[in-house]
Amino acid sequence: MDKLKPGLIETTIVARKIETGYVLKLNNQEILLHTNETKEELSQGQEVEVFLYEDKKGQLVASTNIPEVSLYTYDWAKVVDVVEELGVFVHIGLPKDVLVSKDDLPLLREVWPKRGDNLFVRLDHDRREKLVAKPVTEDIIDQERDQAPKDLLNHTTSGHIYRASKIGSFLITEEGFRGFIHQDERKQEPRLGEWVKGRIIAVKEDGTLNISLRPLILESRDKDAEQIVEYLKANGGEMPFTDRAKPDDIRETFQMSKAGFKRAMGKLLKENLVQQKEGSTFLIENEETEES
Repeated sequence: MDKLKPGLIETTIVARKIETGYVLKLNNQEILLHTNETKEELSQGQEVEVFLYEDKKGQLVASTNIPEVSLYTYDWAKVVDVVEELGVFVHIGLPKDVLVSKDDLPLLREVWPKRGDNLFVRLDHDRREKLVAKPVTEDIIDQERDQAPKDLLNHTTSGHIYRASKIGSFLITEEGFRGFIHQDERKQEPRLGEWVKGRIIAVKEDGTLNISLRPLILESRDKDAEQIVEYLKANGGEMPFTDRAKPDDIRETFQMSKAGFKRAMGKLLKENLVQQKEGSTFLIENEETEES
């Protein structure tokens, strides 16, 4: 006789009604179906399909509310709690939330999901046969994704981040397309499960998308220039950066690419708001004030 496990969907028989609900029978094993976990009145001998899970006491119980996510199917699940020592918990429509282990989350704590983010997961069992949720893998995305048409170039799209890596972030768009955000196309790394909105900058031959979270160059240049000026004002009107600064130093300080930094510096130099000398940049407004 196979042992009953959480996460299984089984057809059971109503053995009897009790004060708190119903006792179901399957393979000579009895399972509790709480009154709150069924929407209809059941009768003895009736067949009923249920989802098995462990309650907060660790007892195997049943629910007629079958989650969309299962041991074999992926679905979106909302993050409802974050426990640094364990991972994050997602809600799948049952009284007990399911753990996504920290082993299946990014190494960087800063890009862990927050409450309200959504993860694309399926159910699984850990070594103790407890029910857990596993984030989607790249091979599943490749099997399930839709092919993006070429005419999407420069369109706006939105989606959830399903994978974070050193080179960039991966997302599933609302339409079911796979998108990639290179590290230079974002000011900061999005969280796993975060909802982001961006611009399609390339539709590749395989039907996947390259996406930028940065605004168009003209708009971006103005914002980046404003950020540089604010940095100068906060640092006495000077900074040890010019348009020859190293890309890593620029990214670490301003969260912008070197190309974006150079465009913004070019704008400030052209408008005579800053000047560069001896490896530093100076705010001209500040100098004029000091001279007067």
